[in-house]
Amino acid sequence: MSPRVAVIGAGLGGLTAAAALYARGLDATVYERGDALREQGVGMHLGPNGTRLLERLGLGTQLAERAVRPEALEVRAFHDGALVAEQEMGEAWERRFRAPYLTVHRGDLHRMLAALVPAERVRTGKELVRYEERPDGVRLEFADGTTDRADVLVGADGVHSAVRRALAGDEAPVYSGNSALRGLVAAADVPALDPARMYMFAGPDARVLCYPVSGGREFTYVVVVPAPEGDAESWTSAGERADLDSALAGWAPQVRELVGAAGEVRRWALYDRAPLERWSTARTTLLGDAAHPMLPHHGQGANQAVEDAVALAVCLAEAAPGAAGTTAALARYEALRRPHTTRVQLGSREGAKPGGRPGGGPGGPGGDVKGAAADVSRILDHDVEAALRTPVTSTAA
Repeated sequence: MSPRVAVIGAGLGGLTAAAALYARGLDATVYERGDALREQGVGMHLGPNGTRLLERLGLGTQLAERAVRPEALEVRAFHDGALVAEQEMGEAWERRFRAPYLTVHRGDLHRMLAALVPAERVRTGKELVRYEERPDGVRLEFADGTTDRADVLVGADGVHSAVRRALAGDEAPVYSGNSALRGLVAAADVPALDPARMYMFAGPDARVLCYPVSGGREFTYVVVVPAPEGDAESWTSAGERADLDSALAGWAPQVRELVGAAGEVRRWALYDRAPLERWSTARTTLLGDAAHPMLPHHGQGANQAVEDAVALAVCLAEAAPGAAGTTAALARYEALRRPHTTRVQLGSREGAKPGGRPGGGPGGPGGDVKGAAADVSRILDHDVEAALRTPVTSTAA
């Protein structure tokens, strides 16, 4: 009998884990603290390292319909919008990395993943407050007074993970010194921007990245600005249109057009955590932001969660029967993933420094865009399923 897996959190990582487990014939139940499935946010990047795994889960057609494969990233001068550098993407990157680089609305991807998991296996209104590992499994206690049992517990419950807190104790978040102002605009309202391309403007005190989502009907914008610590550690806090206007006063006409079209603005205070030295116990492990919350400067947060989810599903599917097999599977998963995600996590911090990569994109400012793209090619090349077929010592990088 395959182990029963309890996944805490129905975000992108948790739903991918459940979908990957079901695809391999394992039993999984997702417990979501919210009263319904919903995914807040705007756009996101899916690197080839993520899209190849999602395509293997059967989402290729839907991604082709709802996501965008940008033809190029244009780096433009912040003051007049003149072209500074251009990185070809599109078909060239798909050939190079054997899968497409896509931009997609988070809500679209969330709905795709939710459809891969039987509705009766997703339980909402279930906030985990305590768990206890026992010789015969894990006992789960929820805020509504109910309990449940599983053979394996997976904490996919985000940056404020209750499972991580139980494993690692209370930790101080690490502030980057920056916040990101984010939102969506209709592509029709920004005719200066081609909905088949990504754009980046790097100024002395702010950086702007905008890219198409929703099949090219909308643009997501991300404006990274210095900010004193004090904002809530949330990526969906309310922002102010006035902050956006002030940060980008006097910028290029394309940027001012974007500001003029902006509606609701969200502020994301950019925090992460120090990498953990341990993710797993005999029956419990972490994935995604619960394991390795990272800054957005490589555009890899969701991609690394997808990689985690698939790797964990493979390890559990290939585990020997019984408790010892489960423990060995979790150890194998952590040994593969933790060194890799630590490097991605720490590399994302480098993008927060002057001259580093902008929030959520594959390139760097100015004429260094090609060099910056080469710098992340190792991440985009990674195939976590292939890595599982070779010794950890030669692939965990």
